[in-house]
Amino acid sequence: MSREEKTLPLTASRPYGHPAPVLVRGASWDLLRPESRSFNREETAPAVSDNNPKECEMGNGSKPVRLSYEALLELKRWNTPSVYNGWEAFTKQDRTKGHFNLEETRDFMPQMGPMVGYAVTVVIEPSNPSYPKANPNAWSEYRRYIAAAPGPKIVIVQDLDKPNFVGAYWGEVNSNIHRALGCVGSIIDGVIRDVDEMCNAGFKAIAKRTSVGHAYSTPVRWNCEVDVFGCPVKPGQLIHADKHGFLVIPEEDEAYLPDACRFMDANECRTLIPAARASAGKTMEEVLREMDEAGRRFGEAVKEKFGTKGEG
Repeated sequence: MSREEKTLPLTASRPYGHPAPVLVRGASWDLLRPESRSFNREETAPAVSDNNPKECEMGNGSKPVRLSYEALLELKRWNTPSVYNGWEAFTKQDRTKGHFNLEETRDFMPQMGPMVGYAVTVVIEPSNPSYPKANPNAWSEYRRYIAAAPGPKIVIVQDLDKPNFVGAYWGEVNSNIHRALGCVGSIIDGVIRDVDEMCNAGFKAIAKRTSVGHAYSTPVRWNCEVDVFGCPVKPGQLIHADKHGFLVIPEEDEAYLPDACRFMDANECRTLIPAARASAGKTMEEVLREMDEAGRRFGEAVKEKFGTKGEG
């Protein structure tokens, strides 16, 4: 563990860690306006937040262009598949792996809806009793890292005991503590307990299963890249998650995401969905013909805006 990780400064934040709004520059598309359907990725070059150590930096070292709190609230209104639809329409990344879970997840609070936030990361090994003795101050040092990171935050936990999980990192006490530090929930490739109490705290959890005990759950290392459910996650990356799984947004794509989701959602509602819903009283041939036409118009709109075909 580096000295940098132990001495991260605390920063003031809005309630529950919500950041003050920061408007994104050079990354907006006016919905369905042909004259503004292209964008220049070079205008923004997101890197890392000010609170991430140098060894975790990505990109060209410049400061990240973060979405406003209002934009994050808008993203929370869509489910994760809808956000994926927007992301895949413009990303240059591999849309088949590396940015979402490849293994099955379980949302223990689906009634809370999607969660969106920036990743803070930690590695645990509850079966190993040596860690609490080796660093008795681990919890305090780890909490200072969590508190210093900009919010809203989602705690991404890698359990080294996988697949033989023995102890829960999350329960009533830890979820309340992290909620006070600006965290809205967690994705843990491991186990949780006190599900009702966690829900009462307003702390969402996506995990493998439940467990009765916590064993030797303690932070082993933090603010580092982790792997959960077959997906790598770095500190500071934007996460969108719900009962379907989670999506990790590459930093260079973050600024364009809300407008892309907005466009793709509207495009579906104006083409494919009406064609499918308006089939009453029509012959099957008419239905198929209208679906073909709707698919053509859907694809043309996506191609005109992003230069790709989209899912149509």
